[in-house]
Amino acid sequence: MKIGIDVLGGDFAPDVNIDGSILALNELPKEVIIVFLGDKNEIESCLSKFNIDSNRFEIIHAPDVITMQDHPTRAIPQKPNSSISRGFDLLVKGELDAFASTGNTGAMLVGAIYKLNTIPGVIRPCITSTLPAIDGSKTILLDVGSNADCKVDVLYQFAVLGALYAKSVYGVEAPRVALLNIGEEESKGNLLTISAYGLLSKSDEINFVGNLEGRDLFLGKADVIVCDGYTGNIVLKEAEGIYALMRKRGIRDEYFDRFNYENYGGTPILGVKGNAIIGHGISNNIAVKNMILHSYQVANSKLSEKLNQAFNSQ
Repeated sequence: MKIGIDVLGGDFAPDVNIDGSILALNELPKEVIIVFLGDKNEIESCLSKFNIDSNRFEIIHAPDVITMQDHPTRAIPQKPNSSISRGFDLLVKGELDAFASTGNTGAMLVGAIYKLNTIPGVIRPCITSTLPAIDGSKTILLDVGSNADCKVDVLYQFAVLGALYAKSVYGVEAPRVALLNIGEEESKGNLLTISAYGLLSKSDEINFVGNLEGRDLFLGKADVIVCDGYTGNIVLKEAEGIYALMRKRGIRDEYFDRFNYENYGGTPILGVKGNAIIGHGISNNIAVKNMILHSYQVANSKLSEKLNQAFNSQ
């Protein structure tokens, strides 16, 4: 298996991406090879600091950088030699099993949709976040920012995508799917959530357990929580903000320590023909390590193939 890493992505590139990759190698099976995409001279200079088996990595020279200021739609075609563009090219050719980056999120989404292409039947690909539940379990929240405005059928597909992700990657046999809303009653909410409730409750594809209020997000009442990207991003940023405030005030707690983004590393783009994983732009070496380990989980679980099969067997 080969996992591609965008060495030039993120706020602390290239050092943390290479350091995190070396840390990941110690926990990955021996047959896994990490493919570095970036400036070859920079990569070789960084690698010289480490005493590692050179057979465990490859270098693809991709010197151009898609910065956080670049327009995502224009950057992919205008910078074909960028680490992100080259990474998707290799993924499309089957020369990578997964490609991960902490770089420009918009460019990763655009690259995934226009280079990998959307799985037939999927209306809009999406991204997720993992919320730690108080009972020790994990809850998948989607969408968290890639689709600010959604229609009912899109929310329904998020439920299907999230359930397949929970089952394939996290091993949850019959994932409980809930709809984020302002009340538990099916009549509560806006036109979108009321209509979505009606569609989800009639489905035999998912294990729908009803509406879930914001105060119940972290109680482990569902394995998958569905919402539009606008709402999901607010929830995600609020959770990150609370964790940051607690750290700033010197408050340490075993449960709230699980809110640390470093623990999760990255998230796959669900609904495209390939395994593309997005990490946080401020990732340090631990976050990069965990992003790579999750990339391996996603690729090893054959998630993309399972999603494609599910949507094309309907």
